[in-house]
This record gives sequence, C-alpha cells and structure tokens, in this order.
Amino acid sequence: MWYREFIGKNHCPIVDTWWQTETGAIMITPLPGVTTLKPGSATRPFPGISTEIRNERGDTVAVGGGLLAITKPWPSMLRGIYGDPDRYVRQYWNKWGPAAYVTGDGAKRDADGYYWLLGRVDDVINVAGHRIGTMEVESALVDHPAVAEAAVVGKAHELKGQAVAAFVTLKDGTPGTPRLIDDLKEHVVKKIGAIARPDDILFSADLPKTRSGKIMRRLLKDIAEGRTLGDTTTLADPAVVNRLKEMYEGQES
Repeated sequence: MWYREFIGKNHCPIVDTWWQTETGAIMITPLPGVTTLKPGSATRPFPGISTEIRNERGDTVAVGGGLLAITKPWPSMLRGIYGDPDRYVRQYWNKWGPAAYVTGDGAKRDADGYYWLLGRVDDVINVAGHRIGTMEVESALVDHPAVAEAAVVGKAHELKGQAVAAFVTLKDGTPGTPRLIDDLKEHVVKKIGAIARPDDILFSADLPKTRSGKIMRRLLKDIAEGRTLGDTTTLADPAVVNRLKEMYEGQES
C-alpha cells in the first residue's frame, strides 16, 4: 500500500506475481487494469497456465492451503537439468507422477480462486511439534517500526527439535541494542504466539542475496548451525556471508 501511494501515486497497480527460474516465465499474476487486486495475493494463473493446490496425497484442494502444483505443460517449461536428467525427475516429478509439476511452494486458494503464496515448503520450521512458516515470522519482524528487512531460518535445538533464528536489518539510524532484541522477540510473540519467539536475533547491515535480489536462506542456516558454508558463487557480494558468520560466532561466544 505504501508503494502504491508514494511510488505509484495511487494510479499504478501493484502486480504481485509468482514464478520460478525453472518455469521460465511468470505463471500466476493479475492482468493490470483487468484483474481485481487483493493486496498480498498473486491472484489467478496467467491465461493458458493450469495450477492447483494439492495435499500430500495429491488430492485437489479447492479452497484452503496445501502444495502448489502445475498440472499442464506450458511454453517455457524446464526440459531438464544439464548433466543430471535423473535429478530433474526426482526434484520436480516424483511426488504425484508425470501428471503434475511439483513447485516446492506452499500456497492457499481462497473462495474467489485467488492464490496466496506461503513460501517454500522446506522453509517450515518444526518447533516442539508446531509448524511455523519462516515467511510468517519474517512478516511479524518487518511489521516492527525499527525493522527494514528480516530473514528467518530454523536451527537445530536439543529440546525443541528446531529453534527460530532471525537475521534483521534495521532502518537507518536505529541502533541494535539488547533491549531492541528483547522488544523484537516480544513483538513476534504478540503477532504470532509464544511458540514463534526467536531464540537468536542478529543485526546485520546486509543479507546474503543473489544477483537477482533473492535472500540465500540456506547460507543463513549454515551460519546458524555452525556448519561449513555452502556454495557462495551466486551471491552478489560473497563477503556478506563471511561477515555474518563472524558476527554470529562472536554473539554465540
């Protein structure tokens, strides 16, 4: 709404889309000037694109949440993974057979047929038996007036199975203090509940992102769990992740 008001001057529609690198094109999108918008929803599939919400068994979910699937071929679809055709089948076609492309994203469909993307299925954190979406915690953190950006990952925990670790970028001029850490944790509790309270919050001037601006959460998970960092060649600035690792280890000690 802020972007529409201050950048679009209340006359440029916000086009909230869903697609993947692998799909080769935008798949779910409003048509500007045609589709009635719902803030936060990617609305309906592009003409010619067939999508469904399915449960784990592969049953179609007409209204409600589940896994996003693409059920018919499309012009720009991925034809394989170079040098590894077996992985292509395992990754994208192993869940419900050749009748549906597995996106790996969770989503929900409302009574109007509009799609709401919930994030990667593997980004769900299991805290003491409670499933918490990383996007949900990130949204709660960004709702705080001091926060500009946030990325959340799960880290191994002896008692809870997994715990919430958050990497937060503050707005200009906002000091990162222990008091603010406590305030942010309580803000998440207020927005979601006590089970989503982050165990760790680390303030960072930047987050590891690809050249297209996507946050590399797998690297943040490596940092949070003290593991050797994975491949950083796709990062816009590989030095960011090393600085974060040093900061996180210093905070832990």
